[in-house]
Amino acid sequence: MGEFTEKAKGAANEVAGNTKQVVGDATNNASLKSEGHAQETKGEAQNLKGEVEGKLGNKV
Repeated sequence: MGEFTEKAKGAANEVAGNTKQVVGDATNNASLKSEGHAQETKGEAQNLKGEVEGKLGNKV
């Protein structure tokens, strides 16, 4: 996968994760909040992978 694909997936996961965290807070749903945090972290990792791929020319 390319740099931009990973960054796009990462951004989508971060937004979805943040949304789940907000909804989890609003509904006192600790499980949903935890799931959102994990998804946001996954998105951050995907963004980082995209950055690395961009610098190394997709050799990751």
